[in-house]
Amino acid sequence: MSALVGIITEKCPKCGKGKVFSSKGNPLLFRMPRMNEHCPVCNHKFEKEPGYFFGSMFVSYAVTVGEMIVFFLLAHFFVKEIVTMIVLIGILSVLLSTFNFRLSRMIWIYLLDGKNRQL
Repeated sequence: MSALVGIITEKCPKCGKGKVFSSKGNPLLFRMPRMNEHCPVCNHKFEKEPGYFFGSMFVSYAVTVGEMIVFFLLAHFFVKEIVTMIVLIGILSVLLSTFNFRLSRMIWIYLLDGKNRQL
């Protein structure tokens, strides 16, 4: 299994079978994703130490900015008012918040803890 497939499917970086997240979360219901402490298959510990996922905030920031730029470029053809554009980008960032949370943590886990440490 490649690292990219493991990141997208949210599988354990060591065994490639266990799920990293027990729930995906829902921003509309104010529920954040829940992460398993250990892999249910191989018992691999995901959070090595307190603050382990601090760096994933920078990954999340980069992913969010990328999404906003792409959305801005696409919406620029349909929306001409800057205030409307800012509101739409704000709504998009809230709706994608739990997805970005999970994606950034998976990228961080695979960068620091993956088998082959390659994307």
